[in-house]
Amino acid sequence: MVYVLGGWQSDFAANWSREGRDLADAFAEAVGEGLAAAGLDVGDVETGHVGNFAAELFAGQGLLGGMFGLVHPTFDGLPTARHEAACASGSVAILAATAEIEAGRYDLACVVGIEQMRNVPGQTAAQNLGSAAWAGHEFQDARFLWPRAFSDLADEYDRRYGLKYEHLMGIAEVNFANGKRNPNAQTRSWNFGSDAFTADDVANPVVEGRTRKQDCGQVTDGTAVVFLASERRARAYADKRGIALDSIPRIKGWGHRSAPISYARKVEASRDSEYVFPQVRRAILDARSRAGIAPDVSGIDAVETHDCFTATEYMAIDHLGLTAPGESWKAIEAGDIAMGGKLPINPSGGLIGTGHPVGATGVRMLLDAWKQTSDQAGDYQVEGARTVQTLNIGGSTTTTVSFVVGT
Repeated sequence: MVYVLGGWQSDFAANWSREGRDLADAFAEAVGEGLAAAGLDVGDVETGHVGNFAAELFAGQGLLGGMFGLVHPTFDGLPTARHEAACASGSVAILAATAEIEAGRYDLACVVGIEQMRNVPGQTAAQNLGSAAWAGHEFQDARFLWPRAFSDLADEYDRRYGLKYEHLMGIAEVNFANGKRNPNAQTRSWNFGSDAFTADDVANPVVEGRTRKQDCGQVTDGTAVVFLASERRARAYADKRGIALDSIPRIKGWGHRSAPISYARKVEASRDSEYVFPQVRRAILDARSRAGIAPDVSGIDAVETHDCFTATEYMAIDHLGLTAPGESWKAIEAGDIAMGGKLPINPSGGLIGTGHPVGATGVRMLLDAWKQTSDQAGDYQVEGARTVQTLNIGGSTTTTVSFVVGT
């Protein structure tokens, strides 16, 4: 069993280059603030992991595990590694850290998710992010590759089941509204006109195909850090603070599946499946099975899911089992996904409301699951949340990781 001792998230509204900061500055801040927030010392950390997608492209910097050694002299000699799985990089870093703890190699791990994305022009950022697709083989006619890819997903839902744009905008409205509750959300101070969540070409312009501005997650500079511990280390942590071990949230289950990098190959393979992305569904069910909870949503109090675009969350709603396949619109119309609904989705604001520093997103999701299950989410706390599931996707669902966190 792996316990989550806490962590920290940066302000996702920040622009590091404008502030004269770089990756090393942001990394050091995350680790230092995270240690303070969790009540840990540098000497407590036995292993370090970094989730990052494209620092080489955005900042010309690789080998990010070496950033630990710049934070504090005690970290000189710390075993570290960097992990890449596109937008699921942070979750894959967490998986690696949990595997080390479960193997008995180490008792306490620091996992940092980090990405700098706002230091280049938008077109350059789009090209860098496009390296998570099958380079030279797909979406070659798109100016903005990922808005086009998830426009194709919306098309696929429309072909199979029918799709109304108002339902995609219902997702966007919920996530932007939730983001206003989150003091670290990139969009917390944004305001929108009456036509912003419609198919108005001025208020909500087309980006690619069916994807419009309000459908999109944000381009973000950001970090998140979590500290993971073995049961032995978590027990000592609890005893020192005079709290019960079972009050500390733990990773109760996990799911990790991969699919071919080609979007077209995935969709073709699912022609006879009830789900558009069967491997996403399998990862979700794997996590619930390992957690020992029901395969339906009855054992989940909230979800932090991957809404890089509204179409992605639309897919996630039915793959999570909140509705039957193709009926995600029912949950949106019923208010099931909103705060106070049957299954609040992205109470943090998600990637649309909070922001999406790619390598940090999976770590931020786990941190928010810890906040929810330890009653530390503040204004976006889901009342009574004791079990939260995350769903983190890399590429066109090429990599899917899901965690179930609870007390």
